[in-house]
Amino acid sequence: MTGGRLPGGATGGGIGAERRGLFGVRGSGDTSGYGRLVRRVPAPPAARRPYGRWFDDAADALAAGLEHVGGAFDDAVEAVTTVFDELTLYVRRDHLPLVAQLLRDDPALRFELCLGVSGVHHPEQAGRELHAVYHLLSITLGRRVRLEVEAPDSDPHVPTLTGVYPTTDWHERETYDFFGLIFDGHPALTRIEMPDDWEGYPQRKDYPLGGIPVEYHGAQIPPPESRRSYN
Repeated sequence: MTGGRLPGGATGGGIGAERRGLFGVRGSGDTSGYGRLVRRVPAPPAARRPYGRWFDDAADALAAGLEHVGGAFDDAVEAVTTVFDELTLYVRRDHLPLVAQLLRDDPALRFELCLGVSGVHHPEQAGRELHAVYHLLSITLGRRVRLEVEAPDSDPHVPTLTGVYPTTDWHERETYDFFGLIFDGHPALTRIEMPDDWEGYPQRKDYPLGGIPVEYHGAQIPPPESRRSYN
């Protein structure tokens, strides 16, 4: 039970991606002032046993729970990382609800609370561009674990966790609104921040940097990228 290859094909440290500009946006005017910034982002190393701290006990408890229902740890979890002494489980999306329920209900785990859902867009990871990251907290044991699940742009579907953690209701809606991830089974997956007729998902890396005209006291103020050249 090693966790295997990291999602995206990485097996260890090294350069995970090269990002340009402040937000990684390409093909539009850069109004941030950081257009020539180049950052090389390292890929986190895949963890191997022993993980250290309480991580091995948690992995063993999860593996036992999966085996009890006829599953296997390596089938459900693609990889494990322990970067910055934080435990992250890269979960295959079809196994996400089961893994979350075991983490919540197993007496040895007891991750009773989901603190939120974060969306991430990695356009350089072909076939795994969209990520949903769930942050779980064990109030009883004072532990945290992160679940990360991925989906391609062409099939941006992830099972909802509202049946396991009702608090994810609003967080999944926000992630859908900004990143376009579709949480299958969500009771009311509608936009929560942007207008209902808004086109696109503003926090994706390929979303144009710019704006829309703003009307203020009868005057119309043009968006930043149309006021001057930022090439």
